[in-house]
Amino acid sequence: MDEVVRVTNVIKDYTMGDQRVEALKGISFSVRRGEFVAIMGASGSGKSTCMNMLGCLDVPTGGEYRLEDVNVGELSRNELAEIRNRKLGFVFQGFNLLARTTARENVELPLVYAHMPAGARRDKALAALVRVGLAGREDHYSNQLSGGQQQRVAIARALVNEPAIILADEPTGNLDSKTSVEIMTIFQQLNRQGITIIMVTHEPEVAAFTSRHIIFRDGIIISDTPNAAPTPATTREEQNP
Repeated sequence: MDEVVRVTNVIKDYTMGDQRVEALKGISFSVRRGEFVAIMGASGSGKSTCMNMLGCLDVPTGGEYRLEDVNVGELSRNELAEIRNRKLGFVFQGFNLLARTTARENVELPLVYAHMPAGARRDKALAALVRVGLAGREDHYSNQLSGGQQQRVAIARALVNEPAIILADEPTGNLDSKTSVEIMTIFQQLNRQGITIIMVTHEPEVAAFTSRHIIFRDGIIISDTPNAAPTPATTREEQNP
């Protein structure tokens, strides 16, 4: 497997008032294509700052972040926006769906920004919805879907551009335990299809579904270990969506 992410001695400082805050203090790690990684740590540990950097929403103060061997720190704002749309898929705790828009139209959004023709957009969106178990729900609006179904739409939207990485930030945070298992099962199934996933979570039972745990504390990485026995996925019948 080749590297899709390489972070080398990355520092991230913020100025808050007259104080300088060191959010990241020289972290280094890499992620190979096809890995499923959990980033963990308490509030203020640096995990969210790291995720913002991986998502090209921010750039390092020092050190280097390479995404598919492109030095992100050297990119312009427009280039960062382009790389976010082409190479990254995002899944958030709050789903971030447009309320008066169907599931299919929500999934199509990244393709609209990529200027894809309408017919191709529709076909790709429908295929992505099938992959997350929402065949037949493409014309439903957000208020007609359960929380778990809304998060599946968000995952389909993250998938539709065939990104290099899916970045998931507390994707089960607004879901009950049963639905969380369903969502983590979908992530596992996608990962087994070769999709690279990096997920921020503070929940050990969620991280248990992943194959590697990177733990942050006070702006540094205190451990980076494989998970030899990830929690196994359930079947679609067991999920009973």
